[in-house]
Amino acid sequence: MTSENDSARAVQVDDLSVDLGGRLVLRGIDLRIRQGEVVAVLGTNGSGKSTLIKTVVGLLPAARGEVRLFGTPVPRFREWRRVGYVPQRITAAGGVPATVYEVVSSGLLSKRRMFAPLGAAGKQAIEDALEVVDMADRRKDAVAELSGGQQQRVLIARALVSDPELLILDEPTAGVDLASQQIFADAIRERVAGGTTVVMVSHDLGPMDALIDRSVVMRRGRIVYDGPPHASQTHAHVHHSHTDDDPGWLTS
Repeated sequence: MTSENDSARAVQVDDLSVDLGGRLVLRGIDLRIRQGEVVAVLGTNGSGKSTLIKTVVGLLPAARGEVRLFGTPVPRFREWRRVGYVPQRITAAGGVPATVYEVVSSGLLSKRRMFAPLGAAGKQAIEDALEVVDMADRRKDAVAELSGGQQQRVLIARALVSDPELLILDEPTAGVDLASQQIFADAIRERVAGGTTVVMVSHDLGPMDALIDRSVVMRRGRIVYDGPPHASQTHAHVHHSHTDDDPGWLTS
């Protein structure tokens, strides 16, 4: 049964383990993220950060435990319009020829029926999202012709266009120049002020650092620190220097 406290949480992870290719990549993860929090998920390559994020958004199955979004177990969650997700840098068009405008507009599909025409509000939302990432002048360009950093900005715009309540970002500013990172941070700051919950995996927070309420540090598939962001890097360094007898882990 979902309690009032459960439904007040944007993300709830209980005793989560994830098995990929016969290896436990995550083990015994417990995590609570309240609505309105801005949480950074930190750790070295292979620590399990991206695996955790992919499991939270339903892209990977749990071997044990459970993930809930807004109080609902992910396998039963249907309100994906409330969630914006930016994956690690990939070709935003997914191998299918598409313009910048078309990729960003796909972020509105959960809010309208398939093939239904965009209304005035939807068109304005697309223009606003393109402005946020400084890609408005490239709206008609093929995504495949863009640089990696520009493709990442298109993915960010696609996540922002539906004005989601929860933003889940996996290395969202990788390959993006500092000026664009600042533009992105300003856009996130505005949404956080409106109550948006943000969960962000990053190696370098950059301009986003000032927005972080809490840091979660991962190492070898476990959470080794969960608390104020100012202490997270020291704690992660201490744990990283310890010897670990666990078997090899897959790169997150």
